[in-house]
Amino acid sequence: MEGEEERSENEGSFSKASIPKRIAIVVAGATVNIVFGLLVYFILMSTSTTYVTNEISSVLDGYAAQEIELQQNDKIVELDGRKIKNKYDLNKAMEKNNGQEVQIKIERNGETLNYNVKPTEVKNKSTGMYIDQNCKILSIEKGSSAEKQGIKTNDQIVKINGENINGDVNKILEIIQQKGLNTMLITVKRNNQEINIELTPEYKSSYYLGVNLKQAEDTFINHIIYGGIETKEFALSIVDNLKMIFTGGVSIDQMMGPVGISEVVAKTNGLKEFIYMMALISLSLGVTNLLPIPALDGGKILILIIEAIRRKPLKEKTEINIQLIGFSILIALSLYITYNDILRIF
Repeated sequence: MEGEEERSENEGSFSKASIPKRIAIVVAGATVNIVFGLLVYFILMSTSTTYVTNEISSVLDGYAAQEIELQQNDKIVELDGRKIKNKYDLNKAMEKNNGQEVQIKIERNGETLNYNVKPTEVKNKSTGMYIDQNCKILSIEKGSSAEKQGIKTNDQIVKINGENINGDVNKILEIIQQKGLNTMLITVKRNNQEINIELTPEYKSSYYLGVNLKQAEDTFINHIIYGGIETKEFALSIVDNLKMIFTGGVSIDQMMGPVGISEVVAKTNGLKEFIYMMALISLSLGVTNLLPIPALDGGKILILIIEAIRRKPLKEKTEINIQLIGFSILIALSLYITYNDILRIF
């Protein structure tokens, strides 16, 4: 568009438009990606039949729910003030609670009941390794036992305690979680060499109420309602992932570029997974493009906001230099991520 990259004094150019109009034009491109991704995901989710409600189908023996005598057909409507509409809401609320006593609001036969209960603690082994289907380590949690004991990203697990894994990632997970097995000998392939590393998993606590929830009835209205709920959670998960990048919850080594994304798409199993990846990429691209980073649309919006506050534009040379610096940083980041993608693949 005339006047978008270089300023123009011609009537009708981008430069001569009002600031709100210019912001709307810049936002439009990313908005198309976001709307397309959400629409595709909504269609995908609204054709699914695996929606799980907030209604209890069974109570597990020995868990907190049994202690307070929750019953089949009870509806969990609130947990510590958070609305519970489905299994995802319940899991998210329990995760945030982190084992503290919770206040639960239940609907039973038209009556509202309130309970206070401490969730049941379940300890599981954790190594801090995230492993792909080829038994290659995609990333490692900071401070985890795997990092402390010398395992590195892109190592490929070939043996555990001398037993060949044969590319079976499920076998790795089963061995790690075996009762009575603590320290184990992990054999990894690194730079075409096999290295033996002793690994002692840590125990991490998870907390549960101990209920199974009912699946929703297969009706058109439920498809629309739960499809909308799933789509909202999908959008929020993208935003949460971006927050983790800036707060250190996700390292650069865990990020993927075009090469890594191409490999994941190539390995999708069936049309449903392919459509899901298409929606994920479109939404991620749209949201990322709105970040206030020079060279992205979000950076352009930030400059326009600064222009509105100053009531005059930045010098054209200054604006170009800001964009060039941002572009250089993005190129360097892209090269680094692509390098990591290639290492993961080969």
